[in-house]
Amino acid sequence: MHDDGDRKGMHTQRARQLAAAALWCLPALALTVPKGLLPFGLLLLVSTLMAPAAVLGARRIGLPLALAGGVALLAMGVAMVSSHWSGGGGIDSRDRLLVLPWAMAWAWALQPPLAALWRGAMVGLACAVVVAFVQVVSGLDRASAWVNAIVFADVVLLLMVLAVFCRPPRSWHWTVFGLACGVVAILFSGTRGAWPGMLLLLGVLVLGSGWKSWRYRMLLMGTGLAGIIALVFVVPGISDQMRLAELQQDIEKIDAGDHDSSAGARLERLRVASDAIAARPWTGVGFAQFDRAMVEQLPACQAPRPAARCHLGHAHNDLAEWAATMGIPGVSALLLLYGVPLLMFLRMWRRAGAPRMRGVAAAGAVLVSVFVLCGLTQSMFAHQTTTSVYAALVGILLGLGLREAEAARKD
Repeated sequence: MHDDGDRKGMHTQRARQLAAAALWCLPALALTVPKGLLPFGLLLLVSTLMAPAAVLGARRIGLPLALAGGVALLAMGVAMVSSHWSGGGGIDSRDRLLVLPWAMAWAWALQPPLAALWRGAMVGLACAVVVAFVQVVSGLDRASAWVNAIVFADVVLLLMVLAVFCRPPRSWHWTVFGLACGVVAILFSGTRGAWPGMLLLLGVLVLGSGWKSWRYRMLLMGTGLAGIIALVFVVPGISDQMRLAELQQDIEKIDAGDHDSSAGARLERLRVASDAIAARPWTGVGFAQFDRAMVEQLPACQAPRPAARCHLGHAHNDLAEWAATMGIPGVSALLLLYGVPLLMFLRMWRRAGAPRMRGVAAAGAVLVSVFVLCGLTQSMFAHQTTTSVYAALVGILLGLGLREAEAARKD
């Protein structure tokens, strides 16, 4: 019996070592190599199988775990029903949402160190800017690593959140380095949709710094904004890389009634989504069938040679996508998928009484908020990479946050 206990303890200890490696691999390799999330997935599976009793013991979490699992299953269920009703071909990346409750139970049980997540994020940001630089220098219009440019920028932004809020003590110089790498990588991607999330990150970073003087806070925020603006308009080529002149041309086209542009197509798709949910409020046009709504409503998409913007595959906006394709049930599932984790993170942060926005709960709350803002210009859950990163990181931070809160109560 004693040997069995020793063996089980040894397996659990090895599982925790693998969990720490998994926590590093997730942000470090997500954009660094092709299929960069695979090492994390394999380590997650192996470490779970090495200590199944410990992970199953996460049932003690109770309601929070049930809620996390419930929102993941609801989002999957709504997609499955809608896909079956519309004759679609599957639920795409929605099954990856099951990683959320799994990662939550896994992180709570094995307690991998938060520092591993921060170190991985720092490596990921450094590699992202190198990959972006190499791609742009080699002739690509927009850096994208091994995904598309928008997904690349959005994932870089999520890594920046980890770099800021998961940092260990006395690591500000490295955190600033990581933020600089992230900003430059996003600039190289030419993605404008990541900027609202970046501004939110900067705002929370400054306002939640713990400094008593608002003068210093405003000075820090102004300095940060001035630095970014200078980088865009002073460094040769950055303004062109950000496609600012193209944005101005897009606005002029929209004013003239021409939506055949990046910004124009997005506005057009929002209008199509609004009409689609008005026509079918409870069903939408069917899961992953947004192009069907485009064909139904726009003459330009019914022509023998439809415009390229008619077949982009999704609405480039999460709320519009879920509303137009899955109706009110889809909107409800999306709001719960965002709202339930966000409320749990905010509750943990408030109960901790932390004077600064720092730590697991703060990281989770800002990460979800940034993901929501990125979803204004991209259908985040239509891509496997962003879906997987959201599910894994939210689950991990929830598990670590609940374990941290439990330890605080015991103290």
